[in-house]
Amino acid sequence: MSEPHTDGRRLKGERRRQELIEATLRVVAREGVTGVSHRAVSREAGLSPTAAAYHFDSIDDLLTAALTSCMDESARVMREFTAVFDSGTDALPALAEQFARLFVDPTRLLAEFELFLLAAREPELRAPTHRWLEAVAEFARRHTSDPVRVRTVVAAVDGMLMHGLLREQPPTAEQFEAVLRALLTEAAPGAAEPVT
Repeated sequence: MSEPHTDGRRLKGERRRQELIEATLRVVAREGVTGVSHRAVSREAGLSPTAAAYHFDSIDDLLTAALTSCMDESARVMREFTAVFDSGTDALPALAEQFARLFVDPTRLLAEFELFLLAAREPELRAPTHRWLEAVAEFARRHTSDPVRVRTVVAAVDGMLMHGLLREQPPTAEQFEAVLRALLTEAAPGAAEPVT
């Protein structure tokens, strides 16, 4: 008889954890990872000062959960575009539009790159970033079998996103599409490789 009550409590706990993760991303975007504390995240989420400490034992747990959440979400979106391509549809225009939309409110993207750099310094955090990078690589492999071209696409995606955060005018959907199409289009046999 206590099962529905337990499930309801678990769902409420999961919702609360997600609220705290979203609050963590906002704090990271605004103040960097050094601005993250249990109290700051709880305040950002509009919860009691002890809420974050109740759900996350340490700041590392909180940052790991935030990184995992955003990397897994980004990887899921990339896999959706791969599935669109697998269905026979040119997925590049929609993917380019998706990338351009990230700059409408770049808060989450900024937090992702902050956490990306944290993972660069702390190897135990890298698994979620590898899932994102592999999802981009898998999309590229649908267009080319050249491993160098695949690595170039992966680097170009993150590079354009990072450059977009640094510039007054971030890349447009058309610019994203043009770069991706140039990188993913196989040259005809015997033709010179395009200069990029």
